Amino acid sequence: MKKVLLVEPVIFVYIFANSLTSPVMQQFIYRKLWEEEYNSTAISSDNSSRCEQNKSSPTYVMQKGIQEKTSIFNMQLDLTGAVPSLIVAFIIVANGDHQGRKKSLVLPSVGALIADIFLSIISYFSLPTSVLFLVTFISGLFGSMAAFLGGGFAYIADQCHDEKQKTTRIAVVDLIFGVVSGLAGLSSGYVLRAMGFTWTFVTASLLHTINIIYIVFLLEDTVHLSELQQQAPLSYKERLKETFSGVYVLFKTAPSKKRILIIVLLFIFMTYLFTMFGGSSLFTLYELDEPLCWNEVYIGYGSAAFTSVSLTSFLGVYLFSKCLKDIYIVFIGIFSFIGGIIMAAFAKTTLLMFLVRLPSLFCIMPIPVLRSMLSKVVLPSEQGAVFACIACLEVVTGTISLSVFNVIYAATVAWFSGFSFLLSASLCLIPLGVLCWLLCTSWNEEDLALLVPEEVSSIDSVDS
Repeated sequence: MKKVLLVEPVIFVYIFANSLTSPVMQQFIYRKLWEEEYNSTAISSDNSSRCEQNKSSPTYVMQKGIQEKTSIFNMQLDLTGAVPSLIVAFIIVANGDHQGRKKSLVLPSVGALIADIFLSIISYFSLPTSVLFLVTFISGLFGSMAAFLGGGFAYIADQCHDEKQKTTRIAVVDLIFGVVSGLAGLSSGYVLRAMGFTWTFVTASLLHTINIIYIVFLLEDTVHLSELQQQAPLSYKERLKETFSGVYVLFKTAPSKKRILIIVLLFIFMTYLFTMFGGSSLFTLYELDEPLCWNEVYIGYGSAAFTSVSLTSFLGVYLFSKCLKDIYIVFIGIFSFIGGIIMAAFAKTTLLMFLVRLPSLFCIMPIPVLRSMLSKVVLPSEQGAVFACIACLEVVTGTISLSVFNVIYAATVAWFSGFSFLLSASLCLIPLGVLCWLLCTSWNEEDLALLVPEEVSSIDSVDS
């Protein structure tokens, strides 16, 4: 059977299945904690979530208590899966430079399948929420989202020989991420209302099964093993040494300017991801609380509104890259996020909460552009190493940001639920400051052309 080099369908299905269960998972935890704490259902007679706006009501106090408990529970859950996924993602993505990219795609898909099967069982048999920690840990052992995206981006980078094409294709993946997660979020409310928690998780399991079949039997690998590797496969010790040597060479033996630039770009990527991911992750809890009091359908609409942001961010990358340097595109994206998150802090009506997406139209642009900038600086044989670093930073940054912002939200929700959003906006000053420093230094096209050997000196400048 002839295999294909098209990884986008794999990313589409994986992101859709994950995004379908993500808002459902938060609502499942919210309702289960309510039932365990108060021995009563969190659902009213019309099948919508309880949401009391009268501050003198006992239900209002109960509601705030569950908001805090859910926030802390989510933080603990994220920490449980972060440690194993960090280690596994680093190993399999970096090792992909020598052993192939398909492992970093199939293993997270298997882990997600196992997790959704367990979630179906937990929901069907009404098992306690503590079992979720075991499920999250097992899923983390397979690499989770970090390994999947790291492998996916490295797979695409292997196929791109033109630097402009690389920026566009990486932006396409982020577009898929946004559009698909929006569609899944929109449908999640209706699927949950029509099918319930159990069958929603079963549906996601079926999608992951289809994905695994496609990866194993239809997807061609971009890295092929040599005959020597096939005849004399490396031991686990040799593979581990080979994995870490790639990352070691990337930083230790590189020219000082290249090493500094990689570190600076990774720092900008990490700090912006911290602020954006931490702030936006609180939207569901914020929308469940008063005065918005959204039900599952409105939460789905809110997730779907994110689709427009992904689309406009992709169009922004595509159009701005024709007339602006990459670094200026990153500036525009950060300012776009600041405008939207400040608006969200003071959004007290449904209409205003939906309008938050308008100033945020380009907020995703910095993520694919920074990935592309990092990919342009390194050699083709170092793509797996650099995307392994990015994947690990995404896990660490995402976990820390979720933990920090959930704790802050739990501590401030009683007196001002929008405080975390304002904090997120203020922290954006850090990547903005580093970008300004980068502009004020002597980094230019002539300098960056010297960062790679002559045989690949056609690589574009990091600002092109």
